[in-house]
Amino acid sequence: MNNPKITTLSTVKIKYSDDLYKVVDSLNRTLKEDDLMFGITLSEEDDEKAIFTIYRT
Repeated sequence: MNNPKITTLSTVKIKYSDDLYKVVDSLNRTLKEDDLMFGITLSEEDDEKAIFTIYRT
């Protein structure tokens, strides 16, 4: 990310699940006021893995 105000706090590779985006969406809605943001992306190496990242904004 190129925004200097956004800092990566943690990144972890986890098993992908179809409902994983719901967890990320809920975290983003709930913790937005605490300057936290969450992201999920599929791993390029393994389609069964996802990369979950926590950011401070």
